Amino acid sequence: MTPSPNPDTRAPVEPESTPFVTATTLGSWPGSDPVEATKTVLGLFTPPHLPFLVELPARGIGSDPIGRTAGLLVELSVDVQPYGWRFVDRPGNDHRRAVSALSTDINVLADVAGSAELVLPELKLQIVGPVSLASAIHLHYGERALRDYGARRDVAQSLAAGLALHAERVHAAAPGAKLTLQLDEPEVARALAGTIPTVSGYRTLRSIPASELRHTWTELVSAARTAGFAKVAINLATNFGSSAASPEDSQEAGSADTQKAQDASWNKALELALECGVDAVAVPLSGLDARRWETLAAAIESGIGVWAGTVPVRAGHPPAAYSVLVERIMRPWKGLGLSASLLNQLRITPETSLATLSPTEARILVDRTLEVAMALTEISHA
Repeated sequence: MTPSPNPDTRAPVEPESTPFVTATTLGSWPGSDPVEATKTVLGLFTPPHLPFLVELPARGIGSDPIGRTAGLLVELSVDVQPYGWRFVDRPGNDHRRAVSALSTDINVLADVAGSAELVLPELKLQIVGPVSLASAIHLHYGERALRDYGARRDVAQSLAAGLALHAERVHAAAPGAKLTLQLDEPEVARALAGTIPTVSGYRTLRSIPASELRHTWTELVSAARTAGFAKVAINLATNFGSSAASPEDSQEAGSADTQKAQDASWNKALELALECGVDAVAVPLSGLDARRWETLAAAIESGIGVWAGTVPVRAGHPPAAYSVLVERIMRPWKGLGLSASLLNQLRITPETSLATLSPTEARILVDRTLEVAMALTEISHA
C-alpha cells in the first residue's frame, strides 16, 4: 500500500474536497478513563480522519448515551428510575452526574490537546436524536415521552437550545476545530412503524407521522448549523444500543410482521434523513439491500456523504481481513455504476458502538477501519 497521510500533520482539512476516504467511529468507547481514551482517539484519528469527544458509558449513570444527551437539555431535568430515565421538576443527583461527566470529558479534551500542542482541524460530537431520546425518557407518570406530541416537541426544542451551549463549550476547548454533529436515531424505524411497546408491554405506541419527523429533523439540523456545527450526520444504525431495550421490546421485535413494518419504516427514515439538509447519513452495510443501496447511490451522486458501517463489532473475535471488507463496498459500488472518484464521499466506520469491546480490541478494530479507508483511497486514485 502507499503510505497513509502524515499522521503528525494537523493542517486543516476541508471535508468537501479531501481526496481521501476517511474514517471515524460511531458510538461509545470502552473503558472508564477519559484521559487515556482521549489520548487514544486523538492518536488514532489524525487528519484527514475524524476524531471525536469520547463517551464512556462504563463510568456508570450519566455517562450512557441517553443520560449524556439528557444532560444537554435546556429547562428539562431527568433522573433514573428502575424502568429508565424520567423527566422530573428539578435537577437531582443523576442529572448532575450526567452534566459533570460531560464537562469532565470536554476539559480532558482541552488538556490532552493542549499538552500535546495539537490544533484539531475537525472534531465530532455525538448525541441521541430527538425521536430516540423521547423513546427512552419517560414522563412523570411512567410512559415514554414519545407517546405525547407536546412532549416530543419539547424534547426537540430543548435539545436544539442545548446544542448551542454544547458547541460553545467545545469550541472553547478545541479552538478552530470544525465541529461535526452526529445524531443517533436507533429507534426511528420502530417509532415510524408504531412498534415501540408501552411501559406495560400490552400495547404499542402510536406511530409518529413522517411529516412530523421530517420537520423535527429539519429544524434540528438548522439549529445545529446556527449553533456552529459545520457538518451534521444522522446515524440510522438500529443496533446502536443507545436506548434501554426491555424484554417486551425484544419480544415485540421478534414478530415477522413487525420486522417487515420496521424494515419499511427504516427505508422511509433514510429517505427523510436525506431530505432534511444533512451532510451525511450513517448506515450499517449489513442492513443494506439493493433498494437501499440505490437510494444511497442517488444521494452520493447528489453530493451527500455516506458513513459506511463496514467493520462488524464482535467482542472476542478479530475483525475480518481488510480486503474482505473493501469488497463489501466495491461489489455494490461497481454494480450500481458509481464512479471510483466518488469514493471520497465515504467515511468508513465500525457497524456500531465499540463499548462492548476491550480497549485493546477497540484499537485493533479501528486500525482495520483505517486500513479499509486507505485501501479505498488507493482505488479512488487508480
